[in-house]
Amino acid sequence: MSNQHKHPTISFRVSNAERKQIEARILASGMMKKDYFVRFCIYNRICVVGKKETIYPLVQTVNALYLQLLEMHKAFVGYCQDQNPDNLPTSNEIAELQTSYNNMLSAIIDLLDGAKYLWEGDAHNKQ
Repeated sequence: MSNQHKHPTISFRVSNAERKQIEARILASGMMKKDYFVRFCIYNRICVVGKKETIYPLVQTVNALYLQLLEMHKAFVGYCQDQNPDNLPTSNEIAELQTSYNNMLSAIIDLLDGAKYLWEGDAHNKQ
């Protein structure tokens, strides 16, 4: 059991120059590396390039969430018609879907906000 991790690991490769820049920022922040990466990934502005490869995965994820919501809607409608509680989603399933929706909507809002930031910057530069 000592070989099991509690949480999954995220890793990526960077160039030597990128690593030095990252380490300088971590040092300046005064945070532990782990905390810096988590906060940076979650709270920093994201700039989006509107191309098919970027947008298509978002559309697929939103569609999957929509299909889950549609299934739950059918279960609730079926319950109202048949009064059969066996078809209802569990509170855990509802909570998981709510978490998925919250995470995806937050990510989409952040992406759109980053795109707005880029667009406003382009508009400002053209003036």
